[in-house]
Amino acid sequence: MSFQGKRALVTGGSRGIGRGIVEALLKEGAEVFAIGKQKENLEKLKTDLPDVHIIQVDLANWSETRQKVEDIGHIDVLVNNAAIGLPPTPFGSFDKEGVDRTLDVNLKAPFNVSQIVCRDMIKRGSGGSIVNISSIGSTTATKDNAIYCMSKAGLDMMTKVMALELGPHKIRVNSVNPTITMTEMGKKFWKDPERLAPWSARTPLGRFSEVEDVVAATLFLLSEKASMITGTTLPVDGGYLVS
Repeated sequence: MSFQGKRALVTGGSRGIGRGIVEALLKEGAEVFAIGKQKENLEKLKTDLPDVHIIQVDLANWSETRQKVEDIGHIDVLVNNAAIGLPPTPFGSFDKEGVDRTLDVNLKAPFNVSQIVCRDMIKRGSGGSIVNISSIGSTTATKDNAIYCMSKAGLDMMTKVMALELGPHKIRVNSVNPTITMTEMGKKFWKDPERLAPWSARTPLGRFSEVEDVVAATLFLLSEKASMITGTTLPVDGGYLVS
């Protein structure tokens, strides 16, 4: 799955799944641009991976994000990975700030970034590939997690509409939908065995996703190996959704 000569953009690229995707794309020969919010995380990424280009921006800021992405120039492959999740909150207790922030980062930012990248792809007639990192929360309800699930359901539908509209321009758009993923943050949040127990019981493969599982699925869908695949949502869930 070579990306030699390709220019790639990864949002939320300084930690977790995003960092794993950045590393893999660099290894496969891409020139990689990583967007992140926290300066210290981006600087650590640059120290560890000197070839990566780092861009600091709060993706919730629509106009600043547009300017930063436009400044990059052309992009061949895009991964909309950045997302936030609020602490478990009953449906009736969500406040407007939390709702707005989640939708700004998880749904509006991928729309914003994709719009800029796709306009350039169409203008150049080059085609391209986009992967949106979604979640099985887009199709299965999770208690006390309404706004996150809603944002990911919206992202999946955005993926399908983009695939429909952009296919004639040779632009493929897919989603990768992981279950619980054992990033550094994920391990902290899911360290309570009682919290994990219901998920374990419903997962036929008996384990949760590792970063490399999500990375492998993402690179496949970005690559020419998946040249006939667009508009799909690919669960990386150990069988959770069939149980």
